[in-house]
Amino acid sequence: MNADHDVAVTDNPEKKRFETTIEGHTALVDYVRHGDTIWFTHTEVPPELEGRGIGSALAKYVLDYAVTNSLKVVPACAFIADYIGSHPEYAPLVTQERAPKQQ
Repeated sequence: MNADHDVAVTDNPEKKRFETTIEGHTALVDYVRHGDTIWFTHTEVPPELEGRGIGSALAKYVLDYAVTNSLKVVPACAFIADYIGSHPEYAPLVTQERAPKQQ
């Protein structure tokens, strides 16, 4: 499986996450969006899907989403931060803004 091309990712704004379900297992990236900034806070890939490039496919999708929607990115999740470190074309998206206070 070439995950970058075969993973159908959707935005689930009610749960504030991007997700894909494969073989009955859901992999996801949680986010908080405020104005023109998106904080990627957590990436989760179930053990059943690990080692297949699903996490990388999710990271690429969410970062491309940020590019397409002219969003600044705060990679609060270590996986997303590491992905950006390995893919410097996404580095210009990164900002150090603080997360908005939850109400």
